[in-house]
Amino acid sequence: MTVREQTEAIEERILSSRASLAVNSRGRALPEAACPLRTVYQRDRDRIIHCKSFRRLKHKTQVFLSPEGDHYRTRLTHTLEVAQIARTIARALRLNEDLTEAIALGHDLGHTPFGHAGERALSRLVPGGFRHHEQSLRVVERLEKNNRGLNLTWEVRDGILCHTTGAPDAETLEGRVVRVADKIAYLNHDIDDAVRAGVLEEREVPFDVQYTLGRTKTARITALVESVIQNSGTDICMDDTTLDAFGKLRAFMFETVYTNPIAKGEESKVDGLIEGLYRHFTSHPEALPEEYQVILEEEGAERAASDYISGMSDRYATHLFGELYIPKPWVEL
Repeated sequence: MTVREQTEAIEERILSSRASLAVNSRGRALPEAACPLRTVYQRDRDRIIHCKSFRRLKHKTQVFLSPEGDHYRTRLTHTLEVAQIARTIARALRLNEDLTEAIALGHDLGHTPFGHAGERALSRLVPGGFRHHEQSLRVVERLEKNNRGLNLTWEVRDGILCHTTGAPDAETLEGRVVRVADKIAYLNHDIDDAVRAGVLEEREVPFDVQYTLGRTKTARITALVESVIQNSGTDICMDDTTLDAFGKLRAFMFETVYTNPIAKGEESKVDGLIEGLYRHFTSHPEALPEEYQVILEEEGAERAASDYISGMSDRYATHLFGELYIPKPWVEL
């Protein structure tokens, strides 16, 4: 037996009957020879980690735009925290940890620069709107590897597409684990960042939420994860009391942080920056990089421009906007 076959045999012995076994994957759009060492989900995880879109996440905003300090979350550190929480849940429920990790690492590959402010700005401009979970799927199916895509398995692509509120539930329990892990991660690490930024104090978290979930980030994450593990079966869920506290915590964060004029003061500048880039590249599509010229020819300037802009890091988008619209000082010859 190969190492991969041994791993597949171990999965069949130890994983839950509800788990997604690698050997039973629906496969890839383009069939490939099996790897002797890794299962299909392990290969997907590795392809995501090594792709360009994953590396760019380190310079994309999570909540706070261009914060002064080294310890605020970025889209990359958020992704890693989601993966850690999701793996913990999957392991406890005896689901497929490799599939869970691959979905978690890929779930935000299509996120815009400047967080959800960038997503909202681009959505107002692009015909039909722009949704980062759909773009994440497009990244792995089309944009990566010079428009060849990563050729991931069906289960990973389904989990990426369905990871967010508003999208349908993922077909696999692993995908549903990532969906709840995403919420657990961002609500709690955003509190941590907001406290660091002086936007709120942890004691301001509503008392009934503190009573149910705990007073610290660690306590809250532990309570939420334990509830998911203890109450999940045919679906991924929490008990009613914990779910209610979780909902109140989310409402509190939207009221005090996500719409806070202090925390979000710089976001008013995002609309003009994104629109300036979009208008430029839809009016001058010949200026798009070579890799987007194929998309331009096949799907038009609006699609190519939105693909290019959504893939930018915060600092690259800011630099490019400056190159296009900010006057340069005259240099005496």
